[in-house]
Amino acid sequence: MKAIRVSELGGPEVLRCEELPDPVPKSGEALVRVEASGVNFIDVYHRTGLYKMEVPFTLGQEGAGTVEAVGPDVSGVCPGDRVAWASVAGSYATKAAGPAAKLVKLPSGVSAENGAAVMLQGMTAHYLTNSTYPLKPGDTCLVHAAAGGVGLLLCQIAKLRGARVIGTVGSKEKAELARGAGADEAIDYTESDFQAEVKRLTGGKGVQVVYDGVGKAVFSKSLDCLAPRGMMVTFGNASGPVPAIEPLLLSQKGSLFLTRPILAHHTATREELEKRAGDLFTWIAAGKLRVHIGARFPLERAADAHRALEGRKTTGKVLLIP
Repeated sequence: MKAIRVSELGGPEVLRCEELPDPVPKSGEALVRVEASGVNFIDVYHRTGLYKMEVPFTLGQEGAGTVEAVGPDVSGVCPGDRVAWASVAGSYATKAAGPAAKLVKLPSGVSAENGAAVMLQGMTAHYLTNSTYPLKPGDTCLVHAAAGGVGLLLCQIAKLRGARVIGTVGSKEKAELARGAGADEAIDYTESDFQAEVKRLTGGKGVQVVYDGVGKAVFSKSLDCLAPRGMMVTFGNASGPVPAIEPLLLSQKGSLFLTRPILAHHTATREELEKRAGDLFTWIAAGKLRVHIGARFPLERAADAHRALEGRKTTGKVLLIP
């Protein structure tokens, strides 16, 4: 099998496509022939060492494909099943072995590419809007990177929940994508100060919640976009980690709430995993949630996929096709 390996931490150039023996599924594991792998910023964090991994390792956390074999003590999936997953290490490969309990069956109305495109980013958008700050009619949310993989899904789910959506983007083209996903307003931060625009658009009141996967570059101004008792949700570090702050600052800016959630804590049980993935698949099959795949790269060009993602040259989901 082929796999993208990291033997030393660093830039995209450290990604190497190598030949490895096919994995043998252990007890509780399934072996899957990968048909599409999702590219996410968490992969960049693993590659650079921001999130620690012991080298060498096979990169990737998300994908979809067909089960080829199962190890002992596996129930719920069997060879021939179409499945998708998130948080399964080693997904940048032609084959991957991982816990069967983390695999979710794909319904007939959802392709492998769409399955791979929504497991990590889609379930992230799901827990952000349904659990971290459960949006309701009358709420206004600010979505940073609204034309990105999480952003486009987040805008759509926020609208399904009846909220008003203000998104930030980096170009006119991305603004159109965000509006097409349901954003009521799309602020091009290359032309306008997003903090001033948010205050203008809300009549000075601010928003109930900020969903921020960008991090360092927007964090400080995002706090000033919140209404009193609003919630700052920082869930990613695309521009770098958020600096430390004094808790007193939150009271000074309006008794604000600050949280840093991760997907693993929101799919900790099989029931929760199936509920979040099931909602996404149902919406996709019904045409209520559109998946925008902005770029597909051959597995061997994983380094190019990372360069495009980090260079903010992508929209929607980036996939590797083995």
